[in-house]
Amino acid sequence: MNPEKRREIFRRFRAAKPNPTTELRYRTPYELLVAVVLSAQATDKSVNQASAALFEQFDTPEKMVKLGVAGLESYIRRIGLYRTKAKNVVALSKILLAEHGGEVPASREALERLPGVGRKTANVVLNTAFGQPTVAVDTHIFRVANRTGIAPGKDPLEVEQKLLKFTPPEYLQNAHHWLILHGRYLCLARKPRCPNCLIRDLCEFRPKTKDV
Repeated sequence: MNPEKRREIFRRFRAAKPNPTTELRYRTPYELLVAVVLSAQATDKSVNQASAALFEQFDTPEKMVKLGVAGLESYIRRIGLYRTKAKNVVALSKILLAEHGGEVPASREALERLPGVGRKTANVVLNTAFGQPTVAVDTHIFRVANRTGIAPGKDPLEVEQKLLKFTPPEYLQNAHHWLILHGRYLCLARKPRCPNCLIRDLCEFRPKTKDV
């Protein structure tokens, strides 16, 4: 894809949604970190439903450690893999207290050392909580980047690297959010909603769905 086409795609995304953000509900970097850890292989809706009650009382590492694994499990049972996630959230909370003064670090290396935090989760926190121009490539972004031709790659890391390299600088901060929302609501896996797509004429996906 040539640079002019890619720039126009992001220009349209920005015009349609100037200030995109995550659909996970949070108030602090810690709440965001916990929410993103809980969201692995789960929907944002299910995480928001569980975290609403959880964060009312347990919104700091200290409180989460006191709640404990069994206590946390009772709040997040509706979320997939809740037992493993409960262990990870309590464990990472202990590390935040012991090594970071109870604060979420704004460093990729430090974040990725936390239980349950991989590259994708670290990128979400760095971008959304700390305003760093990172791109967290999930299944939606991987699909959109390859299908449209914006940043084709054989794996999430290659797609991430290409997005960082080829996305015009003025759009990089919000690229992650635009792409994930596009994949979640329009560029669907089974039947993309091409007739409703604002970048249909620029997209390089050949088997576009037809107008109804």
